[in-house]
Amino acid sequence: MNDLKGYNAKVFEEIKHLDENGNEYWDARELMKALGYSKWENFNKVIEKAKIACELSNYNIKDCFPDVRKPITSGKGKIEIIDDYYLTRYACYLIAQNGDSRKKVIALAQTYFAIQIRKMELTEQEYNLLSEDDKRLYRRQQTKDGNKALYKVASAKGVKNYDKFTNAGYRGLYNGEDANMIAKRKGVRYREDILDKMGSIELGANVFRISLTEDLLAKQKEQSEEKASNTHYNVGKAVRNTIKKLGGTMPEELPTPEKSIKELENNKLKINNENY
Repeated sequence: MNDLKGYNAKVFEEIKHLDENGNEYWDARELMKALGYSKWENFNKVIEKAKIACELSNYNIKDCFPDVRKPITSGKGKIEIIDDYYLTRYACYLIAQNGDSRKKVIALAQTYFAIQIRKMELTEQEYNLLSEDDKRLYRRQQTKDGNKALYKVASAKGVKNYDKFTNAGYRGLYNGEDANMIAKRKGVRYREDILDKMGSIELGANVFRISLTEDLLAKQKEQSEEKASNTHYNVGKAVRNTIKKLGGTMPEELPTPEKSIKELENNKLKINNENY
């Protein structure tokens, strides 16, 4: 894959999976294709190098590179069992670091997984030293991961109308505004996520809303979409009241950043590729 036009970090997000516990992983066979490798034998050599780097970093290889065997149907309709791995984010990063440096897509993968890992490892002190753009990237990833976990719990509690459930939380936090109203106020374009047009402080308030709702829903015994939505609304309202009590700025009064999260990510990838 030599032409990277229109080929960005989204490809790695699209092939990400979640297991039954909500943990993310990447299928090695799918990552192989995304990185431009056509033969498993060649890609497996890269994986073996990445395993060595993993061990030298004092990480457990079995945790980062759990091996699996799965059935596939060949072109002739025959069932075959093939070797595969369910890779962690860190394993993908090591694979990218040990990949064929002549492939431009490898540089893209190195940047993507490095950024993602960095977001997961920040301490509070490190976070405070970040620029506003990097704080936004960090908080945005937290909302993505948090929402995945939240929606999984919500589903178990009977939620089927996710728009209604999501808007309940927004209405509580934003004094009655739902996602469409927030998008209109911010001038968000069609199919652009409103969370991508929030600053770090506003994203932080939403991270709190998401994580607290997840915790309360996990304790909810009955399956009730209405109760789950009410809980989400009440949590949003409680977060809003806390901000007010502490003298903070209301979420709807915070400025909307000029650049979206997608633009920030693409700019970082572009800079990295230019320096590569």
